[in-house]
Amino acid sequence: MCGIAGFIGDRLSNCYENSEVLDRMCRAITYRGPDDQGVYIKRNVALGMRRLAIIDVAGGRQPVCNEDGTVTAVFNGEIYNFQDLRADLERRGHRFQSHSDTEVIVHAYEEFGTECVKHFRGMFAFAIWDDRFGTLILARDRVGKKPLHYTLAGNVLVFGSEIKSLLQHPAVKREVNATSIAAYLGYGYVPDPETAFAGISKLPPGHLLTFQNGVIRVEQYWDFQYEPATASSRSMTLRDYTERLRELLDESVRIRLMSEVPLGAFLSGGIDSSTVVGMMARHMTQPVKTFSIGFTEGSHDELEYARMTAKKFETDHHEFVVSPDICRIAEEIVWHHDEPFADVSSIPTYLVSKMAREHVTVALSGDGGDEVFAGYERYQRDRTKQAYDFLPSAIRRGAGLLSRRLPVGTYGKRYLHHLSLDANSRYVEGMCLFNSEGLHDVLSRDVAAAVRDFDFYQDMTAMMRIPKSGERIDSLLYLDSKTYLPGDILTKVDRMSMANSLETRSPLLDHLLIEFVQTIPAQFKLNGRQTKFILKEAVRGLVPEEIIGRKKHGFSVPIATWFKRELKDMVSDILMDGTTRSRGLFDERAVKRIFREHQEGRRDNSRHLWQLLVLELWYRTFIDREPAIHFSGVKHVRLTSLPSSTSIVREGHIS
Repeated sequence: MCGIAGFIGDRLSNCYENSEVLDRMCRAITYRGPDDQGVYIKRNVALGMRRLAIIDVAGGRQPVCNEDGTVTAVFNGEIYNFQDLRADLERRGHRFQSHSDTEVIVHAYEEFGTECVKHFRGMFAFAIWDDRFGTLILARDRVGKKPLHYTLAGNVLVFGSEIKSLLQHPAVKREVNATSIAAYLGYGYVPDPETAFAGISKLPPGHLLTFQNGVIRVEQYWDFQYEPATASSRSMTLRDYTERLRELLDESVRIRLMSEVPLGAFLSGGIDSSTVVGMMARHMTQPVKTFSIGFTEGSHDELEYARMTAKKFETDHHEFVVSPDICRIAEEIVWHHDEPFADVSSIPTYLVSKMAREHVTVALSGDGGDEVFAGYERYQRDRTKQAYDFLPSAIRRGAGLLSRRLPVGTYGKRYLHHLSLDANSRYVEGMCLFNSEGLHDVLSRDVAAAVRDFDFYQDMTAMMRIPKSGERIDSLLYLDSKTYLPGDILTKVDRMSMANSLETRSPLLDHLLIEFVQTIPAQFKLNGRQTKFILKEAVRGLVPEEIIGRKKHGFSVPIATWFKRELKDMVSDILMDGTTRSRGLFDERAVKRIFREHQEGRRDNSRHLWQLLVLELWYRTFIDREPAIHFSGVKHVRLTSLPSSTSIVREGHIS
């Protein structure tokens, strides 16, 4: 696990200056790889990396070259089938100098060209410099577990695991992408391939980029496939599917136990993480080290269920309870995300990663289970709301007209607007924090005018039409797997774990597992109103029945209560101070109304307030001033030897 960075261009400055720039780019992400730094600089190309040593700790330094030095790679991630690939490549005549998976990438590229990505089973973002043809290749794994950003600054292509690396290059400008800010206010994150910075892009999951002779070419090599049922799939029974799924789950976990450093797991108390821990316990000779986060507010606490799983599998369990004052690390969270990012569960993810890193270097998680197996409650709601489509068109048009006439903040206004939409637009809006009307209400007049052409629905609803299976749930799963999964879930886990130099692995996102699940009939995923039906059937007898039967809770944070009490002053001080007002981004009256409604208990506006708060902190961190290489805004949270007044209380081990 590492962080990578680099640049290439026809007319670069001298070697010394290139080295200085590359060093700054690498040091900006030291926490991604605290164990080592490696660089490659030759004529018009510079490659760098920071290493977190996991595999071949002694000999796996990067960059890695082939035998004659014509192909060089830097790599972030893990290739779980690298030993099988190595054996195959050796039979084909390739010679290896190390035991690392990075060297397999180099020789696989020599053998297969850019098709090498199709041979890799794992999570990855890598850069390959082919000196023979003057070509740079960038690639990102199939579902987007590992990040990769790039920009063309003049004649120089600059890339890196994180945007803050790119910003260290003197040719890269820090300019706001106004349309992406509108997208952020809608979805809570900036969807691929855009970023919050004008001119800087994310390489989408399942894509590779080639740069040659000043020309960028981006192409897709993998996608989620939802096709009509075949004769063979129709012949399979529920039992056939559950048995094969159980085998793939076990294999996906087993191959992710490969490590030369201590390894553990996040345990939330849900079916996904409990499944992963249960499978781990089958293959490990020592108790699995598990880590959980709870809250002082009992309604949001899942520690009871995490303890249940920990007890069943006799894990070495660790947990912490979080209180509201921890939100004061918001500035640090914003700095690590690089872009405005409104998922408040970044905070407990950061804390559970920090806790885990005190004991292990690698942690397995249950991320992706909701998108793969249909676990979100919004899938149930979508099925219920299909009845709206049978309403006479005149009623739906009338609901939309009435909604537009009602003042902002009126009860029922958003419901009427929701009622007027088609099914796909309705689903997309259901995921939005601010809808199109709310967006223009909260923004200042000038900013609202600048983003008036932004369409919340067009790109998202177009994605929903791609699956060919004809099943509604497959369209929803495809959309969420292409947007919410990489843009929110995996971004959150990557940034918060790597902020603590912790590698996370996601067995439920193994691409072979995904490809099998996509062949499972829709009724075995969302069965009536029961979510994750096939997964529950597959792990019955392994995971405690109380976990299988419980209602989905999610990694929620009691921020609604905190914003009314302990954090009330923090929110108002930032959103309503002179710096925020002078920026001219928000409509001051709208912000005050949103804050007042929440304080008076008229509406739960906590997510909107957090979203606005994060956006303002992002502007202060990345736009008002040049972002620092190392965060120094507040003191980092400590999880050990804390005084009783701290915001985190250690609960200890469970025997």
